[in-house]
Amino acid sequence: MSRIWAGIDSGKTHHHGLVIDTDGRKLLSRRVLNDESELLQLLADVLQIADGDPVTWAIDMTGGEPALLIALLFNHGQELLYIPGKTVNRATDGYRSEGKTDARDAYVIADQARIRRDLNPVRPGDETAIELGLLTGHRTDLVRDRTRAVNRLRSTLTSMFPSLERALEVTNTGPLVLLTGYQTPAALRRVGRARLMRWLQARSVRGAEALAEAAVSAAERQHTAVLGESAIADMVKTLALEVIALNEKVSEIDKLVATRFRRHALAEIILSMPGIGPLLGAEFLAATGGDLSGFVSPDRLAAFSGLVPAPHDSGKVSGNLRRPRSYHRRLQRVFYQSAMTSVSCDPNSRAFYARKRKEGKSHVQAVLALARRRVNVLWALIRDRRRYEVLPPVVAAA
Repeated sequence: MSRIWAGIDSGKTHHHGLVIDTDGRKLLSRRVLNDESELLQLLADVLQIADGDPVTWAIDMTGGEPALLIALLFNHGQELLYIPGKTVNRATDGYRSEGKTDARDAYVIADQARIRRDLNPVRPGDETAIELGLLTGHRTDLVRDRTRAVNRLRSTLTSMFPSLERALEVTNTGPLVLLTGYQTPAALRRVGRARLMRWLQARSVRGAEALAEAAVSAAERQHTAVLGESAIADMVKTLALEVIALNEKVSEIDKLVATRFRRHALAEIILSMPGIGPLLGAEFLAATGGDLSGFVSPDRLAAFSGLVPAPHDSGKVSGNLRRPRSYHRRLQRVFYQSAMTSVSCDPNSRAFYARKRKEGKSHVQAVLALARRRVNVLWALIRDRRRYEVLPPVVAAA
């Protein structure tokens, strides 16, 4: 039985599809609009070329721009492989001709799918897992926007009123509310502690008295107005309002993620693991597609998470290990963060961590070892469809 390979170089408005046979000869090369009718025509032409033989499709993205194409391939029962863009770029150097074209990239994708045996298949995830992937991705963007806004706020406030920047923790709601009303040393001295405290209390700020004391004390240490103070004060107010708005958006999407996550069949099992809440659980489902059908063993899941070190030997030096280059960073974050949290809330995790520290491991090494162990546990729980239970410690007989 012969087989053909179809490589897709994805783009925003157009994709380039290229088909090769078992000898690497081009059978079709076409630029198609990212439109259902044209994509269906490409699919029909490729199947006609195959003439009943199996077709393996390969793509360099698993979401976003080629989402419609991927949905069509799944609906027609096609086999689809994922080749990371970094892998395609590295492989391109091994092919003749210079320059970069969509057709050349599509050929590299198809040919790599033909010769490699280590590529991961793309499987249709369940609806909830796909929604969680979109929501957690959007949340990540919002958090990054908030971090940038907070950094700009700190920098701008420092340029005008450094003692207030040191006195306030601008990631908290109370200081942000204060900065929407008062930004300069003179304004804070005029309002005074008592009036500022009442102003903050009227806006439901917790710890209003301590916050007012810290702000007015900072104002009493600076009596010089910097050049452009009025414009800087307006910028500080605008940035504080922006951070408040982003905090509200993050809070809203956190509630939405938690609600969608709890609808999933595996939610209770995942939440039973100490250290994993709705947000980390949603990240786990989004990364794994909603089940573990693609991971035949916990070792495969650990490798995908970047928790299995790769050998780095050279010449006479052997036994060196390092972090793998290719792994799912968000999934590694799920296991690492949940492992750190579990040390304080789970006796089994705490005992394992303490044992690793006694063996001479650093804090990070011990947490990574615990994260690797927790991969085994969670994989087994999902396989057996049972919840995590804290077992009492075994007492040795006298």
